[in-house]
Amino acid sequence: MIPALRQQFNENFTADKYRAFLRRVEDACGTQVQFRLSETPCFFPKSLLDRMASDGQALIRQLVDDPGYRAQSDDAVPAEFKVPNEAPHPLFVQVDFGLVRDAGGELQPKLVELQAFPSLYAYQGPLAEAYIEAYGLRAPSFRLPAGGGLKYFLSGLDTDSYRELLRRAIVGSHDPENVILMEIDPQQQKTLPDFLLTEKMLAVRTVDIVDIRKDGTRLYYQRGGKRIPIQRIYNRTIVDELERKAVKLNFDWRDDLDVEWAGHPNWYFRISKFSLPYLKHPSVPKTWFLDRLEQIPADLENYALKPLYSFAGLGVVIAPTKADLAAIPAERRPYYILQERMHFEPVIETPFGGTKAEVRVMYVWLEELTPVLTIIRMGRGLMMGVDHNKNMEWVGASAGLYLEE
Repeated sequence: MIPALRQQFNENFTADKYRAFLRRVEDACGTQVQFRLSETPCFFPKSLLDRMASDGQALIRQLVDDPGYRAQSDDAVPAEFKVPNEAPHPLFVQVDFGLVRDAGGELQPKLVELQAFPSLYAYQGPLAEAYIEAYGLRAPSFRLPAGGGLKYFLSGLDTDSYRELLRRAIVGSHDPENVILMEIDPQQQKTLPDFLLTEKMLAVRTVDIVDIRKDGTRLYYQRGGKRIPIQRIYNRTIVDELERKAVKLNFDWRDDLDVEWAGHPNWYFRISKFSLPYLKHPSVPKTWFLDRLEQIPADLENYALKPLYSFAGLGVVIAPTKADLAAIPAERRPYYILQERMHFEPVIETPFGGTKAEVRVMYVWLEELTPVLTIIRMGRGLMMGVDHNKNMEWVGASAGLYLEE
């Protein structure tokens, strides 16, 4: 995306540097990363990242500020997972964009999806830093414009101010001992590196959701033979996984508990694929709920069938057939969307040819809705997730770098 930097990086790449990069990431995380990391970071013009960040803000505000949508999205929150004391807005939101060329040949960001749920907030900064250090991207030998430097935090943040923002969002005013990161079987999750870095950064404890106990209106967990009260929960538990694994809990989501949520769970449903048919913005592709689809498009090869509540591309059908649509039972059809596929431009030049990049803009919403970091997913297949570009090189999870202006 920044040709001079891309050319330099490609010319100076070595397998040894890539191995050194992987070691740096694992050393920082304290565990092996279980998904593929791309050989390269991505160099983006700051103006393009700023535009995506701004478009994402507009999309999020369009939903949150609309009382009509708030009422409509009540139907999206399943009764058995409706948590009391909902926050007025989400604390964490992700907006994913791909890049397409318009009729004039200009690159335009197009929405893939959005989700009011935490992503890799502790992990993504160290990942970007590992790229910079392992490949010597601050060394004099890597030629940057005079006075320029590579950055990865957005909104003028740096390592210290970002850590403080994240501390306020996750820990709040509590003792970190009484704040937990809650997940299902966290040691087996691919996102374990982020959990460990969150613990290291904020001194909170990662707790398996099945180990949480209830006493009246309070929750607690056991540590070192002691009962530790839980006052605030950084929720990383995905309901879809709870249901698939038939996880049995010792509390009910509907209980009026004496606990704060760092990311209220209801927003996972309110801002999600469910939101896409309601959005009106130049970046949004055509999208319908499957049960409200009046006429099946003749060019289904240009669409994707997606379940509303799943992660990592689970259940997505690219170029579905009429039989695929008909196979969804009537009672499940409200929980699927049909979305126009965007043909993303392969904008990253690699030794294996042009490679597509999906850009996730990450937001934290305390006093204001603030874009903080990006996650990049590189791929040359039909789907961009790290599980869908196996047995390839120069694809996978990456970091977005830009030149300081």
